[in-house]
Amino acid sequence: MAASSRLLVFSSLLCSLLFMATSSSADLNQDVDITWGDGRARILDNGQLLTLSLDKASGSGFQSKNQYLFGNIHMQLKLVPGNSAGTVTAYYLSSQGTTHDEIDFEFLGNLSGDPYILHTNVFSQGKGNREQQFYLWFDPTADFHTYSILWNPQRIIFSVDGTPIREFKNAESVGVAYPKNQPMRIYSSLWNADDWATRGGLVKTDWTQAPFTASYRNFKADDACVWSSGASSCGSSSGSTSSWLSQELDSTSQERLRWLQKNYMIYNYCADAKRFPQGPPPECSLS
Repeated sequence: MAASSRLLVFSSLLCSLLFMATSSSADLNQDVDITWGDGRARILDNGQLLTLSLDKASGSGFQSKNQYLFGNIHMQLKLVPGNSAGTVTAYYLSSQGTTHDEIDFEFLGNLSGDPYILHTNVFSQGKGNREQQFYLWFDPTADFHTYSILWNPQRIIFSVDGTPIREFKNAESVGVAYPKNQPMRIYSSLWNADDWATRGGLVKTDWTQAPFTASYRNFKADDACVWSSGASSCGSSSGSTSSWLSQELDSTSQERLRWLQKNYMIYNYCADAKRFPQGPPPECSLS
């Protein structure tokens, strides 16, 4: 490995450790509502831990009590261990309706020993099809890791343990709708998708391994604009919203992003010439 690559890995790991060390705990009873699952979703340890489970009968899910219009939102997840083929753990922001906006993290399970696939997507005004997929550089089932969405009027930044993996810029200048008018809740679910999730549906869920369980902790959305009664109110643990509402990637973060995408990205819709024979979608020109 070249010296520059080793430096990037080291700085990424250092940032991850600092980021995880400063993550604040919160009472999930105050932040989320369990919405389905008939007891398969549970809030434990006085609100410090939430688990979702999937068995052959059903999966489970929750949603945030608040709606947000822009925010800097973090959650620590530990994914389903072992043979998780066929399962999907989804963690995303979404509004409602046919012209909904949505910002997705989806974790596609796999056979024991094979890597999880982290699937990302962005919907605006009901239009998605903006997928990027990654392998993770660690075992996401062995411990908790922090998955973050920075959403402001200029860009959406997906990060893992403080390391940016994807940036989706506001492309209204080239005629592409951007999610900026519809408040969104945070949702998460664990469900069976063995018709498509693992190797395009070739590997089915092994129900002898059930129940499958994913765990959550340290939800943080204090740097966010909470939507209520048709208006948003922005708050911050530092007392200022100006930093994250205008935040962008500095040169060091851009270099880390490029390195990570080069080494861990396995699919980018902007580079799919078979899917877009007339050329990539217009927002790809801003990447």
